[in-house]
Order: sequence, then structure tokens, then C-alpha cells
Amino acid sequence: MKKIVSLAALTAILAGCADLSTTGNNTNYADGFGEEQLVTTGQTQSLNDAYLLAAGPKYYIGTAYKVDEVQYIPVEDLTYNQTGVAGIIPTELNGTKTSNGEIFDVNQMVATSKTLPLPTIARVTNLENGQSVVVRVNNRGPFVNTRLMDLSPAAAQKIGLNGQGKVQIQVLGDETIAVKTATLGATAPVVVAEPTPVAQPVQVAQPAAVVEPAPVAQPVETVQPVAAPVSGDYSVQVAAFYAQDSADSLAQHMKTYGDAVVVNEGDMFKVRIINLDATQARGVIDALRSNEGMAPGLLKNGRWVNADSI
Repeated sequence: MKKIVSLAALTAILAGCADLSTTGNNTNYADGFGEEQLVTTGQTQSLNDAYLLAAGPKYYIGTAYKVDEVQYIPVEDLTYNQTGVAGIIPTELNGTKTSNGEIFDVNQMVATSKTLPLPTIARVTNLENGQSVVVRVNNRGPFVNTRLMDLSPAAAQKIGLNGQGKVQIQVLGDETIAVKTATLGATAPVVVAEPTPVAQPVQVAQPAAVVEPAPVAQPVETVQPVAAPVSGDYSVQVAAFYAQDSADSLAQHMKTYGDAVVVNEGDMFKVRIINLDATQARGVIDALRSNEGMAPGLLKNGRWVNADSI
């Protein structure tokens, strides 16, 4: 029978003597990733650091992308539970901007991921000693070998990780939803405010002069292109989710940019703006990048193409 030992005291002792060197090359771990049942003592780390649940500059999921010919597909997965290899973020990156607009701080409990939304709150457990830490995933990477995640030096020290080590990564669903809601709530006024300027010029222009028939005709012209792109070859993918309600919510907001729909492929729900010609697709991509801070993908006749090829 396994003997479960309390890790509370062991955490403090090992954290104090942990070596933060990032030059370790422990490569004798399995390359494959899988789920693993972890025996724990049932202890829960309290979220004492306010920044863990603070709103981020933007909530960033992103779409499929490639680095060195390897494709990564970001998804929102509140049940994410994986084991694999983790490393340490180099200290020289301290003060640099992360993928979702935050500033990397080596003293905070933060981490990187190639596919999890930013920010995501996750528990990382060192499988060598059972020590765990709650981190805020706020950057993309690592894009070297088969590492699932890199931890800040402070987070690595917290779990006694020196160089590279095998860990279990578990997304904390309630906490992740809380930080997502806070982030989207902080940016929501920008979205609500945009339709207002569009409506005001119409109301002010109508009583102005005899030239009013022209503004009345403009909305009709704006509506007409909706029919024209039915044969459009291009679609812009905004994000992919495992949860349909999340996809539906984002699709509703994306109606601002065009014919936004939710496409169900396998167990994923993908938000796409469809029926676009090349000019419209280019405009949508640029608008999503500048207005929403997104990195949209582009499909032509259902096949992925470079988003900057048009």
C-alpha cells in the first residue's frame, strides 16, 4: 500500500534550496504525453496572489498556427489534464510583453502554453516530489522539443523544479472562468460603444436637408454585400472551443464583422466568419487584429491558407 506523506513542510524546505539554473538538459523523459491519475493529499493552495485572478489586457485564444512546420491549435478546455515535461522561462525575458499583453515578471507564478487560452489558471504538480503551484498561463511557448509548459523561475522554485522535469498540468475551471469573465467584462464597454456612433449620424442626418435620400440609400448598399459574398471563397476562423456556449457567445459578438457562424467539427465548435471574397477577408483579418487583439486564421474553399497571402 502506498504511503501518502504530507507535503506542506516539504514544499517550503525544497523551495528554499531549489536551483534556478535553466541550463539543465534532463532529456530522459518520455516524449509522449498522456493523462495520469495523481495521488494527492487533498490540500489546496489558496490563491493569495491577486494578479492570478485579475483581468488581463485581453482574453486570447487564437487560431491554428505553425512554428517550424509544427501546427498548434489553441482551444478552450476547462477539463485539460495532461502530464509531460516542463522547463523554466529564461530570466532575461523579465519585463517583456506576453502574447496577451501582460508583462512577464520572474517573481510571479506564471507560465507558458502553446494551446491554452491566455490567461488560464492551472495547477502544476512536480511528479518527482508531489509539490504543486497555481500559475497564470499568460504567454505562448515553449517551442522547443516536447515540453508542454515553461514556468517562471519563482513558480519552478515553488515546486522544486530544477531545469526540466515531469509535471502534471490541470486547468482550474472555476478560476479560469472567473479571470475570463473579468477580462471580457473589462473590454465589453468598447464593444458596446461601437454601434452607437454608427446610429447617431443617421439620426442627426435625417432632419438635416433634402440630401437625406443618399444616407437612406447607404444602409441598403451596406446590406447588399451580404448577399454577394454567398459565393465567397474565403472564411476567417476566429477561435475554436470545446464548449458550444462559449462558441455561440463569441459568434454573436463577431456578427459585427460579418456572417459569423459556429461550425461543429468533431468535438470542437469553431467560430468562423464565412462567405467572404479576398478583399473582405483581408479587411476582417485586419480589423480583428487591431480591434480585438486576435490572431485569426484564413481558409479558402475549406483549406487553410496563410492569413497574409491576400
